[in-house]
Amino acid sequence: MKKRYIIYAVLAVGLAYLVYYRINANKKLEGKGGASAGAGKGKAGGKDGKSAPLVVDGIVVKLTSFDNDLEVTGAIDANESVVLKSEVSGLVTGIYFQEGTTVSKGSVLVKVNDRDIQAQLQDALTKQKLSATNENRAKQLLAKGAISQEEYDTSLADLKSLQAQAQLIRAQLAKTTIRAPFTGRVGLRSISAGTYLTPATVIANLVSTNPVKITFSVPEKYAGQIKMNSEIIFTTDGSSKENKGKVYAIEPGINAATRTLQIRALAPNADNALLPGSFAKVKLALNTLQNAILIPNEAVVPVLKGKIVYVQKDGKAQEVKVEAGTRTDENIVITSGLKAGDTVLTTGSMALKKDAPVKVHLVKE
Repeated sequence: MKKRYIIYAVLAVGLAYLVYYRINANKKLEGKGGASAGAGKGKAGGKDGKSAPLVVDGIVVKLTSFDNDLEVTGAIDANESVVLKSEVSGLVTGIYFQEGTTVSKGSVLVKVNDRDIQAQLQDALTKQKLSATNENRAKQLLAKGAISQEEYDTSLADLKSLQAQAQLIRAQLAKTTIRAPFTGRVGLRSISAGTYLTPATVIANLVSTNPVKITFSVPEKYAGQIKMNSEIIFTTDGSSKENKGKVYAIEPGINAATRTLQIRALAPNADNALLPGSFAKVKLALNTLQNAILIPNEAVVPVLKGKIVYVQKDGKAQEVKVEAGTRTDENIVITSGLKAGDTVLTTGSMALKKDAPVKVHLVKE
């Protein structure tokens, strides 16, 4: 029991010592902090106690010409494209194209079994021949007054009906021969000889890729600046080569969902390097702005009600509200708020405040 009291006493003494040590340490730190703060104030202040100016980079605004190019994304489409299918059902009796080769318009690609249709045609032609003989005989009898006009009209109607039936069978027969609707490259085939074709069976894809179409959209505010035959420059992910094309079609209305205007251009593709379905980065020249004001992107500070920049006036930073136009990778066009000769601050904008003293280091453009 006595031993336990001794332990409690030792712990109490130790705790009291720790409290005393912490109080003395805090007092020492406060003394050092006050001395440092006083020294800091003396260092930051100038001769008259004012803060030292903040050193920042800046540029002097100049008027220049600016090629107003619009950069958007688009897609490359084939000039013509079709999925080859059969209009009739039947067994494939012949395939007359090689995968991946160019075929001419009207060339035979696939033949479907037509024996039953050929038999139907022969039957119809035989009946038509007999009907033609009867019609000719009736015409002669009508001329001699041996039959009435009504009897002749009946034989003529029979002939015309059989002629129409033969024509219908010929149309069905023509559908058993699948031809290329235009000149282009045929893709990978999905059938073989002996396959039973139905109208739902895909034979292959046929595309015409010279020229190719480039489809893209521009924001509504640029719609009035897009003209027919305007030249575009575009690149693809697969190559850094710049390709050229010309606008040939413009959608007559704005897409209400996206607020964009859809445009289509044609570009030559003699070497077939541009593949349909590829992603395209399109640059469209809108106009050239004269006496434009360009400043670096980092000089513009977004705020709640728009954008501001800081300019230097009488050695102090001043906020100026601006309106911006086209943005490039490095610069942005300022449409209002600045004038030639203004000194725009390009660094330290996030640390600057209104009327803060600044020392500007002018950067050569």
